[in-house]
Amino acid sequence: MNIKELWDSVLVEIELSVSNATFNTWFKDTHIQKHEDGIIYLSVPNQFVRDWLFNKYHKTILKAVRDRVNEIRNIEYLIGKANRTRERKTMRDAENAEFSLPFDGSYINKEDNLNPRYDFESFVVGPFNELAFAAAQAVIKRPGKTYNPLFIYGNTGHGKTHLIQAIGNKMKELYPAKKAFYLTSEKFAVDFLNSVQSNRVNAFKEKYRKYDVLIMDDIQFLSNKEKTQEELFHLFNALYDSDKQIVFSSDKHPNYIQNLEERLKSRFGAGMIVDIPPPDHDSRVAILTTKARQSNFPLSREATEHLAAAVEGNVRELEGILNAVIIQSELKGRELEISELQSITKTSVKPKRQVAIKDVIKVISDFYNVEERSIFEKTRKKEVVRPRQMIMYVLREDFAVSFPLIGQKLGGRDHTTVIHSCDRVREELKKNSELFNELSQIRAML
Repeated sequence: MNIKELWDSVLVEIELSVSNATFNTWFKDTHIQKHEDGIIYLSVPNQFVRDWLFNKYHKTILKAVRDRVNEIRNIEYLIGKANRTRERKTMRDAENAEFSLPFDGSYINKEDNLNPRYDFESFVVGPFNELAFAAAQAVIKRPGKTYNPLFIYGNTGHGKTHLIQAIGNKMKELYPAKKAFYLTSEKFAVDFLNSVQSNRVNAFKEKYRKYDVLIMDDIQFLSNKEKTQEELFHLFNALYDSDKQIVFSSDKHPNYIQNLEERLKSRFGAGMIVDIPPPDHDSRVAILTTKARQSNFPLSREATEHLAAAVEGNVRELEGILNAVIIQSELKGRELEISELQSITKTSVKPKRQVAIKDVIKVISDFYNVEERSIFEKTRKKEVVRPRQMIMYVLREDFAVSFPLIGQKLGGRDHTTVIHSCDRVREELKKNSELFNELSQIRAML
């Protein structure tokens, strides 16, 4: 099967599962541009389609492709190139190219699930992630001894998966005799469920206990999965007692993962827990510079500074905006003017989250069914204290309002009172699932 036939077959399956409007909008103008090292590179017409397919249909597409060619490990989305002659040649080559298995040793294989492109050489280190990077380096020097387990958390797109897979790839390089394995917590849960249904739990246990380095991504998806958490707890103990290295990642600190067993939280805290926050300005400059160099694209210092200032999101967003700039530059055959960069960032960058302090006060007061005016009064009534503390916490954590300003806006309170209230909420969230649910609902309303 060549890659044109593969994609045609996938499209037929997808077309049967979505509406005509959906198919024509998102899938009609796509094709496989190339296939390398177990990766399918899917050509899409623009940034908007790429983001939508990745966020909404990535798992569907990947499953459909794997059902036909099991060795495919991932899908990458490329915005179509301007040079149509070159693209037509690529398509002709693609139509004639057959899948030849096995691939060379660099593709993502079933033995470890590691992507060889996720290495430390391509990982950009800055002030925002230097602690996590240092912890990863320490783990590599003394696996199973230093920072075991290593738990890295942070929002989507901050580079967690890159870093934890880089640990696995470096382990393979330095310790060939050690068996490393990467998987998501969702895959672990599915494997466990299948083993129970097929009465092969012992085989499941033996499979995961043989690894010397176990790397598990997206731990937050184990929330509410009691039996899977219990199995992970026993696996953790078996690996830990044998001095085998364990690495986890999550989108939040383990103490904030709802319905996660306390004994697991305790195990996670026995090693090193480190976060990767959003990249600061200097780090964004470094990331853009590095990615542009890897793409052989001459990005001027002025353009780099402009993009770094305009894109305050995650690493993935930085890569996306850089790709948009590269495509536009290729289309025009020249370096883009700042005004053109401004146009691209205006249409591509997610708007900053903004809200008025009075709106936060109103939403939370209504949520707890208390009068807004009571929030500003010098009262210690329980029915008022919690809403007031939640207002302070949300203003600080979600909107980065300064402590003095929060105190000023909430009845002229001292900033130390605000700090204390935020700390109280933060500590209670660790152990009070009801409060955690309330916070989630409030954030959704905002």
